[in-house]
Amino acid sequence: MSKNRIWLITGASSGFGREIARAALDAGDSVVLTARRPEVLADVVVAHPERAAAIALDVTDPARITTAVAEAVARFGRIDVLVNNAGRAHLGAVEETTDAELRDLMDLHFFGPAALTRAVLPHMRAARSGAVVQLTSMGGQLAFAGVGGYCAGKFALEGLTEALAQEVAPHGVKVMIVEPGAFRTGLNGSALTASEPLEAYADTVGKLRENFTAADGTQPGDPAKAAAAILAALDAVNTPLRLVLGNDAVDAVLEHADQVRADVRAWEATGRDVEFA
Repeated sequence: MSKNRIWLITGASSGFGREIARAALDAGDSVVLTARRPEVLADVVVAHPERAAAIALDVTDPARITTAVAEAVARFGRIDVLVNNAGRAHLGAVEETTDAELRDLMDLHFFGPAALTRAVLPHMRAARSGAVVQLTSMGGQLAFAGVGGYCAGKFALEGLTEALAQEVAPHGVKVMIVEPGAFRTGLNGSALTASEPLEAYADTVGKLRENFTAADGTQPGDPAKAAAAILAALDAVNTPLRLVLGNDAVDAVLEHADQVRADVRAWEATGRDVEFA
């Protein structure tokens, strides 16, 4: 992609969002950083007053999405890269997770990013260039006990994005899904919610609850290195549809792919023998 790009990044107050913004600014690009409380972004804007702007955006507010995109275009003239990064973790067995909790997770991880993507695409199509980056998780390809609600939103966004990539490629727009493992962000701490626990799941989800919060601050992944990897992948001639980041994520995604293949092969004959004679 060309340099002097204009980025729009959600959830830029910390973690991946802030590090991606820093990397883009260090590369000479301009960035619109968004957060529910834009005042927390003041240090970035002060350091780069000509190339950084902070605006308020709650991605679960559809009306605000429209105005935020308009403000970004008014400030810098266009949007070259959209990074849908805003999110949070949620722990709870499927039976423990309420409808309200599931809907909140889907609003944040699926409907919000989908609406923001739709809002920026007319600008990118008109320019016949641009990139959409979806921050999902290794939990966008596989799930485990206690994070079903979280993974459901990530799975949904990945499905939408896989179709999106095929739709916008003829218009010169790149699409990339980023699937991190455990990185040292607020996901295990401040950006974490949990359902009311049931004793029935104490030996499965209960252990996850203990281990998940205990890992806060010791995760192996470096968000700054992740940001550098994301910029490198976007600049590559062949940008991957999926960029898996972290040893834990790479191992888990490959193991999951092998398991899916093994299941299909084991039941291949049965799966094929279901058509009309």
